[in-house]
Amino acid sequence: MTDDEGGRIFFSSAGRSLEGEDEIRLHSVGVDIGSSTSHIVFSRLLLERLDNRYVVSKREILHESEVLLTPYTEDRSIDVSTLGAFIARQYELAQVEPSSIDTGALILTGVAVRRKNARAIGELFAAQAGKFVSLSAGDALEATLSAFGSGAAARSIRDGGTIMNIDIGGGTTKIAVCKDGEVTDITAIDIGARVIAFDEEGRVRRIEEAGQRFAAELGISLQLGEKPEDGALQRIVDRMVDRLMEATGASDMSEGTLALLRLDPLRPQSPPTALTFSGGVSEFIYAREKGTFGDLGPMIAKAIRKRVQETGVKIERSVEGIRATVVGASQYTVQVSGSTIFVRPLTTLPMRNVPVIAPDLPLDAEVLDGDAIVAAFRTALRRLDLHEHEDTIAVLYRWQGSATFARLDAFAKAVAQGMEYFLTRGKPLVLVGDGDVGGLVGIHYAEELRLENPVVSIDGITLKELDFIDIGAMLEASGAVPVVIKSLVFPANAMLGKEAA
Repeated sequence: MTDDEGGRIFFSSAGRSLEGEDEIRLHSVGVDIGSSTSHIVFSRLLLERLDNRYVVSKREILHESEVLLTPYTEDRSIDVSTLGAFIARQYELAQVEPSSIDTGALILTGVAVRRKNARAIGELFAAQAGKFVSLSAGDALEATLSAFGSGAAARSIRDGGTIMNIDIGGGTTKIAVCKDGEVTDITAIDIGARVIAFDEEGRVRRIEEAGQRFAAELGISLQLGEKPEDGALQRIVDRMVDRLMEATGASDMSEGTLALLRLDPLRPQSPPTALTFSGGVSEFIYAREKGTFGDLGPMIAKAIRKRVQETGVKIERSVEGIRATVVGASQYTVQVSGSTIFVRPLTTLPMRNVPVIAPDLPLDAEVLDGDAIVAAFRTALRRLDLHEHEDTIAVLYRWQGSATFARLDAFAKAVAQGMEYFLTRGKPLVLVGDGDVGGLVGIHYAEELRLENPVVSIDGITLKELDFIDIGAMLEASGAVPVVIKSLVFPANAMLGKEAA
């Protein structure tokens, strides 16, 4: 990703220092490989200096691939050879050399996350591994990504009220509730366009477990290689949409719907101001797609539009549909954390591609509530599917109030408890603040709590949840550390109302 050379940071493919440049141009690639579909987007980013940071000022799409039905071998693992040929072809069509890519993101969802598949797919990008932010996106993270990528989060600022984004894919549907530019609640359910798939003659060629469940519930017989009886598919689709509407909170939730949920149900709340849709089925809901792909997508879209019209809730057009979760590029910002930092041991640095969580920490009271802080950590880790993450995670916190011993002690102990899963596995504790108490927090862990894990506590850094950070080795001359922040970049108008950095 970067090379540390003489205390200066270089982009590997550009061979230039960030120092002294007001503008930087980068080539970015985003790859989304899922259970049902795969696609790739190439972009050119223009970054401009803002104080001591670089922020994305312009994003130009160079090439969007067609949507590929994810290829499989007979043993139901992903056909990496076919997938690799597809990706190579897209580089040719985009007229982009792999070596010219500065940054990118690889999102693996559904069966692509399985160990065997993930390893094989990773090998396709091995030569560029240092340049990519890789996400194995579970249901919670997919729901969050689609909420931002569809523009629902931005719309909740621009239009006010509550925006619910419903991302309907091939096997699952993710639901996210957005208020004031943030995702406030999420859930996911086993409903999708390809739970039943057909050949050109209309014969069943694939039935997922959820598809079998719906058929059995309605007393419908589905057999591979045979055509469903007349009206059977419409009955299945109607029941799927019933379940989906229940999951959104539009009606009381039945036991059948609860059994399909993949995450906790949405909390009770007022009806949304508007709905937006993303995922493959959204292309039919918004009439952006006219073709058929041998699945239930068009029927689900038609049934949803009818059902939503009956509720009186508005359907707003999303910024992105099937590409909502694609990370078009990585936004680089470069900052420096200076005199009030703590690093022990110094050999802990440098660190690369560390995901950031931002728990909603109650730090405004004079006496801090340790239990509430721990609960906030658990919520944040599960929201991003990081509660069993095997690598280091950085914690973003926004300190409020005085830095007395009692408050620092309560904060440090609660954070250690909230991050217990990682600390017991020997991972470093990485804390990033936006104030100037990083050094005090780090010293407290070392001298008062005697934490044996490596500690990196830096501050004066502006970042947000879903960012990934690189922390460079300490610069001998200044005692500061350079920090490269890589943020997920969504379409420009999907970020309206959000700070770019």
